[in-house]
Amino acid sequence: MSCNQDPISSIIKCVYFAAEKHKNQRRKDPEKTPYINHPIGVANILVDEAKVNDINIILAALLHDTVEDTDTSFSEIEENFGPVVRKIVEEVTDDKSLPKEERKRLQIVHAIESSPQAKLVKLADKLFNLRDLNRATPEGWNEERVHEYFVWAKKVVVGLKGTNTYLEKELDSLFQLRSV
Repeated sequence: MSCNQDPISSIIKCVYFAAEKHKNQRRKDPEKTPYINHPIGVANILVDEAKVNDINIILAALLHDTVEDTDTSFSEIEENFGPVVRKIVEEVTDDKSLPKEERKRLQIVHAIESSPQAKLVKLADKLFNLRDLNRATPEGWNEERVHEYFVWAKKVVVGLKGTNTYLEKELDSLFQLRSV
């Protein structure tokens, strides 16, 4: 975050930045929800439910998919939001040049060694996605694929344990609900 900006200005700048980057993207749910709802939802889980008030974590949550899913660069993140936010975003960003199965494997491996800030973003991201899967099955997905996502997500979450009791309990409830 720029040292001369207050937190509200930084958050609004960040929401606008992320909205511009994701403006042509939609979620895969039947309603084709605007993609920006996802990073805003992840940030909202952190603020409203997990009671996280670290501005850098909130900004990183809002930006967590920009490098992975848009033309945004890590240097652009740092230039606009500072080196701390860049580091968190780097930690939670998958390398899209790798095959999907390798990216999934690396998420499991990297979960354990991630910073506490990155772990919070990842926990909230998984919680948002799993809640969304319970709400509606994405187009092109069947129940087996949904179950496989839950199984994989649980493996990632195991490496994030010890970070935030509230988020971990919420995730455990979802895993129990799905018998994972």
